[in-house]
Amino acid sequence: MLRLVSKYGGSFLQRYGSSVSTKYLSISARADYYRTPSQDMVGNPSKEVDFDVLFKYCSDAQTARKVHALLVVSGKAQTIFVSTKLVNLYAHLGDMSSAWCTFDQIPSKDSYSWNSIISAYVRRGRFTEAMTCFTEMIFAAKVRPDWYTFPPVLKACGNLIDGKILHCWVFKRALVWDVFVAASLIHMYCRFGSVVTAHDIFKNMPLKDSASWNALISGLCQNGNSDESLSMVGEMRLKGMRLDTITVASVLPACVSVGNSLIGLLIHSYVIKHGLEFDAFVSNALIDMYAKFGCLEQAKKVFDQMVFTDLVSWNSIISACERNHNPALAIEYYAHMQLYRFQPDKLTMVCLASITAQSGLCQSSKSVHGFVIKRDWLIDDVVVGNATIDMYSKLGIVDYARRVFDRIHVKDTISWNTLISGYAQNGFASEAADLYGMMGADLGVILNQATWVSVLPAYSHLGAVRQGMQIHGLSIKTSVLSDVFVGTCLVDMYGKCGRLDDALSLFYEVTRTSSVPWNAIIACHGVHGHGEVAFRLFEEMVQEGVDPDHVTLLSLMSACSHSGLVDQGYRCIGLMEQYGIQPSLRHYGCMVDLLGRAGKLEEAYEVIKNMHVKPDVSVWGALLGACRIHHNIELGKLASQKLFELDSENVGYYVLLSNMYANEGKWEGVDEVRSLARDKGLKKTPGWSSVEVNKTVEVFYTGNKSHPKCEDIYKELGVLTAKMKSFGYIPDFSFVLQDVEEDEKEHILISHSERLAIAYALISTAPKSTIRIFKNLRICGDCHTVTKLISKITEREIIMRDSKRFHHFKDGTCSCGDYW
Repeated sequence: MLRLVSKYGGSFLQRYGSSVSTKYLSISARADYYRTPSQDMVGNPSKEVDFDVLFKYCSDAQTARKVHALLVVSGKAQTIFVSTKLVNLYAHLGDMSSAWCTFDQIPSKDSYSWNSIISAYVRRGRFTEAMTCFTEMIFAAKVRPDWYTFPPVLKACGNLIDGKILHCWVFKRALVWDVFVAASLIHMYCRFGSVVTAHDIFKNMPLKDSASWNALISGLCQNGNSDESLSMVGEMRLKGMRLDTITVASVLPACVSVGNSLIGLLIHSYVIKHGLEFDAFVSNALIDMYAKFGCLEQAKKVFDQMVFTDLVSWNSIISACERNHNPALAIEYYAHMQLYRFQPDKLTMVCLASITAQSGLCQSSKSVHGFVIKRDWLIDDVVVGNATIDMYSKLGIVDYARRVFDRIHVKDTISWNTLISGYAQNGFASEAADLYGMMGADLGVILNQATWVSVLPAYSHLGAVRQGMQIHGLSIKTSVLSDVFVGTCLVDMYGKCGRLDDALSLFYEVTRTSSVPWNAIIACHGVHGHGEVAFRLFEEMVQEGVDPDHVTLLSLMSACSHSGLVDQGYRCIGLMEQYGIQPSLRHYGCMVDLLGRAGKLEEAYEVIKNMHVKPDVSVWGALLGACRIHHNIELGKLASQKLFELDSENVGYYVLLSNMYANEGKWEGVDEVRSLARDKGLKKTPGWSSVEVNKTVEVFYTGNKSHPKCEDIYKELGVLTAKMKSFGYIPDFSFVLQDVEEDEKEHILISHSERLAIAYALISTAPKSTIRIFKNLRICGDCHTVTKLISKITEREIIMRDSKRFHHFKDGTCSCGDYW
């Protein structure tokens, strides 16, 4: 204790002794505890300090140091028992530096003192120091590890090799059948995935207690052996062992893994019968189980009946509401949690971020973000940072999501995946692709299935089939093509990049036991206008025993819309009733679009009036688009009024109404609508078309004259226009939405972005090769006619994807049959 004595030497030590004595007297008085009287040097009665009481009332490290100083003065700090007790006290108060210093000064350490410091390090999560202490203990003379040593050391070991070495020591010390040591060995082996070894240890144990059973059951659950863990519970009951709180909390997640809610209900009944429902640990596990089974009401009942709730309980019920898409109830529980003075932790904020995104509460997102910044969790915890990125991405506030991403010091794979997905889902496909390139250059991050699932939709949107094919190659190389989500995204990518044959070929290579890949291939055929093929695929899906879901029916209805199959569209409504699928707003919107495109505007309006839910922008938008096609201005005005009420900031609706007026030559109405848009600060999205030539994607905007080959492009268009006119082509000026002279109108039509892209491809690629064009807006009627003629004149196949569907132009015809 020399170092410690020098630290507290002189008058400073006397002052500390006096202070602690004073504090001791007050503590003693409160405890009504009297010390044994003795005589001082002049014969006056005195009282000896009872350090057990002082130890009991030490609530912080500073007080513990004062007691330590008093022990040094009294000479009692030299004993192993007292020193070890000080080690445990410091460790309990979180002062591991003082704990180690005290331990280091013990002259003759025994197994009790070694076990104390090792356990202290393990309790504080400092496993490396614990293993170092164990190594020093082994080399110490006259001290050997005992049954108290191995449980914490086995918990601290960081790899399977060290675990096996410790197992050898257990054998050497003949402790292998001690129930505590054996249970720790089982935990260790399960932690490293060696379930078979853990099971062998358990099987050979002569005596098994509940801790042993719990160790194996929880280990099986953690390693995905849920069925076996449930079998072990049944065997445990046959052996006459009672399930305790640990067993119940360990096995309930297994019920979710195997999807067996009945076993979960039986375990809940057992919990009630044996009075375990009052344990918060068990109740929290029940809430989580019911939430994952979608039984929110049951989860609420469990929570409301809890006698004692902790922070985990509140997090569990808030998470249950979030998981079951009930953000309003989650926010209500969060408010109650604050009333009970529970401070939210990181898990609470992760749930709140998701709830805020579900609710669409942009203002609340700033509050969540502010709270996270205030606690410095954004920098310290990547999980909280990822949740914040995800929240902003789902709210469409992508610039804030990027700011949060940039502030995270140590980004993991999930950080990159979340932002890539956020970009792709919000229409920022180029940014998603660029970020994926940056991620690939970061050597500290590993690309995984989720990365490719996040970026492939962006490549689909851009038509970047070459980059998508690279991911296809990587998926084969890393043996993840069998992953249903990666395979489905690749099918979707090929389909939306115009390679329908490749999409279909890949579709038959992926696992097709769920509806996910079927939905993708049906949707791909739909956007290509192959409605009949989409229905044949649906029938094949049913024959293979795969039940359709709401996405399947939505894809089928969309296919009907693109192909004009009105009767088949009504058949989809019957199929929804047959499979118990409740129509959503998207289904209604698709049906309105189908009827509207077919010219049945009154029927489409009747569908809207008879909806069981309030129509949203997708429904009214479909009707407005149909009114533009069929020149029904009155119904179009009604639809646009509804759209302006619901989403007055969307410039697309103003453009549609303006185009309707322009098509009818009502320029006063055009000016009025455009004025409304200008007053709101809205700008029309410029039309662009892209084409890939020699592995380079070229983007052309309407009226573009900045391209290096601009002169050659317009020259080619002039030659083509002359040839087309010889075939009887007459420009349709109704698609020029400006009130200008006819010569100017023809120039405007010629400079449309898709024509510029086609002309560039014609002068830059080999004769008779296929041209693939990607356009951000709907192709106009005149460009559609021109592209058909160009395909005939040049003997080229031109595949064009606009904002609605694919058009395959060949030999003067289009796959859409002029229905789009």
